[in-house]
Amino acid sequence: MADAVRALPFFYGNITREEAEDYLRQAGKASGLYLLRQSRNYLGGFALSLSSSGRYYHYTIERQQDETYAIAGGKSHRSPMDVIDYHSQEPDGLVCLLKKPCNRPKNMQPKVGAYEDFKEKLIREYVMQTWKLQGPALEQAIISQRPQLEKRIATTAHERMPWFHGGITREDSEPRLQNGSRTNGKFLIRQRDQSGSYALCLLHEGQVMHYRIDRDRSGKLSIPDGKKFDTLWQLVEHYSYKPDGLLRVLTEPCPRPDGAMGLAGHGHHGLVASIQTAADGLLPKIAAMLGFEKNPKTPPNDHSENLNPYETGVSKEAMPMDTEVYESPYADPDELRSSTVDRNHLLLEDGELGSGNFGTVIKGTYKMRKTEKTVAVKILKNDDNNQSVRDEMLREANVMQQLDNPYIVRMIGICEAENLMLVMELAELGPLNKFLQKNKQTSIKNITELVHQVSMGMKYLEEHNFVHRDLAARNVLLVTQHYAKISDFGLSKAVAEEHNYYKAKGHGKWPVKWYAPECINYFKFSCKSDVWSFGVLMWEAYSYGQKPYKGMKGNDVMQMIESGQRMDPPANCPPEMAELMRTCWTYKVDERPGFSVVEPRLREYYYDIAQ
Repeated sequence: MADAVRALPFFYGNITREEAEDYLRQAGKASGLYLLRQSRNYLGGFALSLSSSGRYYHYTIERQQDETYAIAGGKSHRSPMDVIDYHSQEPDGLVCLLKKPCNRPKNMQPKVGAYEDFKEKLIREYVMQTWKLQGPALEQAIISQRPQLEKRIATTAHERMPWFHGGITREDSEPRLQNGSRTNGKFLIRQRDQSGSYALCLLHEGQVMHYRIDRDRSGKLSIPDGKKFDTLWQLVEHYSYKPDGLLRVLTEPCPRPDGAMGLAGHGHHGLVASIQTAADGLLPKIAAMLGFEKNPKTPPNDHSENLNPYETGVSKEAMPMDTEVYESPYADPDELRSSTVDRNHLLLEDGELGSGNFGTVIKGTYKMRKTEKTVAVKILKNDDNNQSVRDEMLREANVMQQLDNPYIVRMIGICEAENLMLVMELAELGPLNKFLQKNKQTSIKNITELVHQVSMGMKYLEEHNFVHRDLAARNVLLVTQHYAKISDFGLSKAVAEEHNYYKAKGHGKWPVKWYAPECINYFKFSCKSDVWSFGVLMWEAYSYGQKPYKGMKGNDVMQMIESGQRMDPPANCPPEMAELMRTCWTYKVDERPGFSVVEPRLREYYYDIAQ
């Protein structure tokens, strides 16, 4: 949706209210003339500017908690475009109908704000310094967790901005502003208490004016009777170009006495100046100033998204990078990669995590050279001398040892002792389908996050010419409720580069309900057949772990597919995801998209609902 909004010819991006009025005036001031712009006070929101009878009106379009959009007091809609369409038919609180879009001048692109422009560099620096990631792991962290990273940066950026002085008193703030230059509009912000209340201290004609900045129940910040903002940097940006109730605009940020914030420069738009200075080559210093130090690990069963973010400083929704299994266990060069695990270094616990035809899976601890890892150990049954089962486990181990991706369960090694054992990363919350069956309150956003991570892991397999052949919700394991990993590579095959498919010798024991038509009819498996299976996995996820084609036998499923029918989407499944699901179930393999297409489509939808 973000790209869809940017593509609108009447979307102007991060312009001010006054700039919007200028564009409407130049276009003729006709009643009903309108344009859309980015909200400068609500993260993820928009503003509608409208001309009527020679006057201009501005309406905020807020993103609601249920991921819809609405003008305050108005009906909710799925997208900003739907808001526009609705008010083209019904005024419903607006001064008049939206009649004619005021399109951008030729060759003009939507304006990008200074913070938005700088954000990309800031996110990268944040992830590198906080989790010590680099290479593919860094890139995948940014792709997977962008909305959370943007929110974390946006809501904490003020803490190290030049104008933020922390919890100093009113009395301490005044000499700071009166020392050095006494420029009208010199300012700082201090924290008044721990409940999210601040004060804006402004120098005017030698005197210091103090304005309270309070946080309402929804978390919005404002001076008394002033505009509301999601973040302090948005508030500062607004009052840097317009007094809007203050005695004057903010001009020069007052640096803190320790000088640590002396990078911002002087003049108008203190926030913008500090951001632009950083973008001009001071990124590492700014990143350090923003407090990007190693965070303590978030517990695996983290439920902190339910906490009050203003009591915890910022909503600390658990990220995959917070877990010990995000990065490869062999990322440390001193931990030499080996295909064997010494039994003396492997401690097994009591109790099963799971079981199957091969035997059992139990929890264990593996003592590596410099650290200990909690692991899952797949143990072959002691009384099972079936060579084919042993061969299958060794095949799985061979495939897994070639894969290294944050969204795929990694193989640590094989241990041949009292039993044949496969030692793997542990994902404690178990299979995705069982987790969703037990946790029906899981949000659509959370489900989409997990499904997107699976698509990232599958895209990696596609890029490395691996066919999974058993992709299903039961074979996706959860490390936390926000971190999924693909597992069970017993049927997986590496495909030779000169071929794009693997041909099986016969049916065997196959999960038919997850298989594409060409798998059943011609024994042909490819990354495209994995895409079909991924569509079924999506159906499982959005149905909260229900069984696909419930009550139907394999032959009935095949007949249904051959007749052109497909499963109906689950109740409450987002239309965008239902459409993607059906695309995955395209009959002709050549017309079916690969994960290089599926993953970006899923990513775009996830970003839109998660920001």
